[in-house]
Amino acid sequence: MRSTPETSGKLWGLRRLAGPDGRFRMLAVDQRPPLFQLIAKARGISPDAVPYDEVCALKRLLVEELAPHADAVLLDPNFAYPAAIDALPPRTGLIVTLEDHRVEETPGGRRSRSIAGWDVGRIKRLGADGAKLLAWYRPDAAEEVCAHQQDYVREVGAACAAHDIPFILELLVYPFQGSAGHHADYAEDPAKQAALVIESVRRFASPEYGVDLFKLECPVPAASLAEDGAAAAFAALAEATAGRPWVMLSAGAAPQQFARVLEHAYAAGASGFLAGRAIWWQAMLDWPDAARCRARLRAEAVPYLTALSALTGRLARPVALPAPDRSRITREGDFVAAVPALGR
Repeated sequence: MRSTPETSGKLWGLRRLAGPDGRFRMLAVDQRPPLFQLIAKARGISPDAVPYDEVCALKRLLVEELAPHADAVLLDPNFAYPAAIDALPPRTGLIVTLEDHRVEETPGGRRSRSIAGWDVGRIKRLGADGAKLLAWYRPDAAEEVCAHQQDYVREVGAACAAHDIPFILELLVYPFQGSAGHHADYAEDPAKQAALVIESVRRFASPEYGVDLFKLECPVPAASLAEDGAAAAFAALAEATAGRPWVMLSAGAAPQQFARVLEHAYAAGASGFLAGRAIWWQAMLDWPDAARCRARLRAEAVPYLTALSALTGRLARPVALPAPDRSRITREGDFVAAVPALGR
């Protein structure tokens, strides 16, 4: 049985993020370093010198062209939200990301942190239907690093409960500092081990973290999906969620690869996707020619997103998201007493 929230705010938020069929077809536009690098390469400048307005223009273009074709969109609060919130269709759900793209790298692992000046309360006041947190996590990281990450996720989960907003937790395994595959980007580690991915999910499926929806990476490298053991890894991933609904991220996988990832995930019980670069990256390689990028989004990204959505409708496992119980209004706040006694 699927574990879904019981509070009115969380239930309503998840209903806003899902389609009418209880499946999630969600677009990510919160990426930062990959887009800094894309613009920097096109302009021949350092990623640190990329103009703020240009990042905003790129993200607005993505929202304008793709948001109408998604159930919900994930925006970052520094670039995408101020650039494109007015372009988001009113019936499209809104998720706002909380984590800073910069992490503290230590020999024992990564420590995540929130964007300066941002917290769950501020995300709720923006009108978001959900708050998303990416926590870089390895069960084999240094004890103090694991403790920091666990405390951070626990605090965000508690804040989401206090503000009655769905908590979407994204988990990514990463290469240690100094290893051959080390990178600071949101990229799949081709040497990742399924056990590390699965154990990370199992840790945060504990009720103490308050996760409502998991955003998960493929448990094996996307290039290894044809190998024996992939189905078993996805089954173990599903078991590790302890009944909580989960969707897949793309981690920059190629479009055909990501479609295969979804097929494996849906066979194991995933309920949809929350993905970005697999959908729109190729179309944006002509930047800064915005007109060309817009044409390619319409010709390439929209049909691909539509195909993923159809695949999701056929194969993903729906989540039962009932309407909030009207009787809860008297238990979750003294709203009834505040309503004027008309006619009395």
